[in-house]
Amino acid sequence: MQHRGQESTDGHGGGELAVPMAWLYAEYIADELLRTGDLMPPTSVEFRAGRDALALTVFLSDTDGELSGIQVVSQLETWLSLTAYDQPWQDWVCERMADLAADAHARGVRSPDLALAEAAWRWLEETELLAPDLDAVPGGPAGAAGEDEGPQVWTPAWQLGLPLGHLAIHLF
Repeated sequence: MQHRGQESTDGHGGGELAVPMAWLYAEYIADELLRTGDLMPPTSVEFRAGRDALALTVFLSDTDGELSGIQVVSQLETWLSLTAYDQPWQDWVCERMADLAADAHARGVRSPDLALAEAAWRWLEETELLAPDLDAVPGGPAGAAGEDEGPQVWTPAWQLGLPLGHLAIHLF
């Protein structure tokens, strides 16, 4: 039995504070995968992009609502396929978020997990990071870049974070 003021972990606690356990667990998994891969400093904005993209993948791939009970190793192939270069990850995220929002609305519930996932998605879409231009012509003009650097372009954070997350899964 829950007492007034006690936190609920499922969002159904009669006006009590709901704790976003599924999102926090997805973020923890993503953080651990990226730290294990040691791809970039954990304090970098690129790390955040990778963590948020990977956390969204983990959170949104949990179609049965059993995230806290999943075994990470058993999900690696699913996450790899979702984050692969040739997959429409951005479209998949938008569809899953819309489905979860519609479900929460139909049940009359405000999901704290979904709110944090939406905030992460907004940041990934709206934030641009300066990254190497992978479409640049080799040997072409370097423009303002130094001799050691090739051309760079402003890229939405999710487009940089997604391959970092994918690589971190491979390195796990």
